[in-house]
Amino acid sequence: MLRTFCRTSGALLKHSQRSVPTVPALWATHAQQRWASSLPMNTVVLFVPQQESWVVERMGRFHRILEPGLNFLIPILDKIRYVQSLKEIVIDVPEQSAVSLDNVTLQIDGVLYLRILDPFKASYGVEDPEYAVTQLAQTTMRSELGKLTLDKVFRERETLNTNIVHSINQASDDWGIRCLRYEIKDIHVPPRVKESMQMQVEAERKKRATVLESEGHKEAAINVAEGCKQAQILASEGEKTEQINKAAGEANALLAKAQAKAKAIRLLSEALAEQNGNAAASLSVAEQYVSAFANLAKESNTILLPSNSGDISGMVAQAMSIYGSLAKQSTMKVESVSSLSPKWAIDEESEKPAQ
Repeated sequence: MLRTFCRTSGALLKHSQRSVPTVPALWATHAQQRWASSLPMNTVVLFVPQQESWVVERMGRFHRILEPGLNFLIPILDKIRYVQSLKEIVIDVPEQSAVSLDNVTLQIDGVLYLRILDPFKASYGVEDPEYAVTQLAQTTMRSELGKLTLDKVFRERETLNTNIVHSINQASDDWGIRCLRYEIKDIHVPPRVKESMQMQVEAERKKRATVLESEGHKEAAINVAEGCKQAQILASEGEKTEQINKAAGEANALLAKAQAKAKAIRLLSEALAEQNGNAAASLSVAEQYVSAFANLAKESNTILLPSNSGDISGMVAQAMSIYGSLAKQSTMKVESVSSLSPKWAIDEESEKPAQ
């Protein structure tokens, strides 16, 4: 019953409390009613809602702040002067013009999020908190935009918001208000500047396309050069291997020919040492003589003939005499060597120690 009576009496005196001259006239707008609702009447027993703070004055002087829940006041002496909401408040910052560092005029607006931390300072530190914070946000935004060029305004949007919040908090500390964040909603650029920006974007895209195309040609030329280099290296290595194999083959052929010739000479010497070997040698020399005379006129027109070219038997006899003299000399060398071998044996026996 008491609670119903309090609410009814508060509703009856609602219009009379609105006409109090101490409440600023600007707070009558729809957006500012979120800051301060209608002042309740002192009904001795009061129930303060959650997330609200009621500032009470006693005989015109600050007395205390009512906390949420049940509270008691003295009639006539105590009076509820201000009602502050402790919720997070959203304020639309009106659109305004600002000049960037490169002298471009921008139309920019934003949204401000703040909260009352100290109801006493918010009530007595500033006349109109919302108006003060809004003006501070606008001036700070113009100041921060003047430090940036147009390109950086779009690229460093987050940094711009952070700087504005920091500047607002430094100034609003005495008001008991804390700015939580600031967000830029729209940035309007003049039409001519927008056209130049579009042309700049197209030029940048064409530049990137040209650079990419040139890089493609460069990589293609590098790949072709690398391919030619690898081909030449492989060809030279193949030619080198071929020459090595060819030289090895020729060496093996020469070695095989030398071994075959040595074997033939060895067999020939053994054949000559046998019975009738001289007659066989004479026959071989005569055959080679006739064959040589048969090929004289095939390769050249100039022919050198011995004086007795018709006497084949004389030529054979001469060749055999040369062969016989050579054979006689080799036999004498062998006999001289064999005659010395017994002396070597006697010397070796004498050098042995006595048993």
